[in-house]
Amino acid sequence: MQIIGYVFIIIAFARLLAEGFERLGYPGFLGEITAGMILSAVLIDMPRGEMVLLAELGLFFLMISAGLEVTPEELHYAGKKTLPLYAITYAAMFLVTLPFTGWTVSSDNIIVAAILSTASAPIVLRLKRFFGDDFLHVALSYAVISEVMSLFIVYMMVRIHETPGDYTPIITSILKDAIFIGGIMYINYIIGIQHKVWITMTLRRLKSDEAVFGLFMVFSTSLAFVSEEIGMHFSIGGFLAGLMMHSDLVGTKQYDRLTTIVSGVTYGIFAPIFFAWRGLNFETELSLTVLEFFLVVYFIRLLLSAAVVRHRDVPTSLVRGAGIASFGVLGLLVGEIGYVSGVLSEHMYATASLACILGIFASATLGRAVNHYWIRRAETAS
Repeated sequence: MQIIGYVFIIIAFARLLAEGFERLGYPGFLGEITAGMILSAVLIDMPRGEMVLLAELGLFFLMISAGLEVTPEELHYAGKKTLPLYAITYAAMFLVTLPFTGWTVSSDNIIVAAILSTASAPIVLRLKRFFGDDFLHVALSYAVISEVMSLFIVYMMVRIHETPGDYTPIITSILKDAIFIGGIMYINYIIGIQHKVWITMTLRRLKSDEAVFGLFMVFSTSLAFVSEEIGMHFSIGGFLAGLMMHSDLVGTKQYDRLTTIVSGVTYGIFAPIFFAWRGLNFETELSLTVLEFFLVVYFIRLLLSAAVVRHRDVPTSLVRGAGIASFGVLGLLVGEIGYVSGVLSEHMYATASLACILGIFASATLGRAVNHYWIRRAETAS
């Protein structure tokens, strides 16, 4: 079978299960991941090289979509609350991993703590109906910070593993990353002040939505290329591109044109492939110890998140905490990078992978339960 046949099967089956999960009240991407797990036992002869490329495109478009949902100002404002939360969560997850690694500190603890502290921006976007738009920017800010940090941590550990004892390349890489991100944000700020009207008028002259999308793709792929060249993950460039193309800069009409096309391409084609691919590569081990590990991790994350982002009532605090403690599919990617690079053991990779999947299901279930509670309460009140 040619690659197009495998792509058709994956998209069709993934969207079919996604619809089923949506009807059950769960986010559709859980069905897409499940589809990948099922197909892993069927599509044995699938050409994996080509599918990796398509899955990476899926992650790229998902990060663009996440960037388009928030402005730099909102990210900065929400980051004042979520950055300390991430630091606390990472420290807690690091301590939790110690009993499961024989109380020894190694790259296993450092990487698994990053995986367990992650929330996925695409998942937060799909869960927003459970905690409302008013909290979306805070949850999305935490997701972005945690995703960037998890990728940063795993790549730092890989570099340390490749050049033991020589920290010069690591320091150089950190400086390049900081200059790149800081420079992009500064340019965005200057453009927003001096050239906002010119950009809006230029985009209005474009006669077709395809032209707007084409220019944006040139811009976003350029940033992705630079991100990868300086040692960051290419998806960070995609997120920065989406972050810069906010409605305050390009105008509401052009923003709507862009988000409509990006959303269709992302969730209609590439996102199902990405989520299914993570399911196809899902590796874990089932044991009482692994389940105990997940229960401890999720309980601590939920309490920490709910306490920091607390609301005046307990149910809302819990569902907000669940949104931030939703783990994420990107955690599976980070674990895969660490395992393939030799800086994450097979046991801890399997343990963290299962925790990611169970955490997504747990947060979605909790969100549904609280949402159902509010509906019943509103019906009783009326």
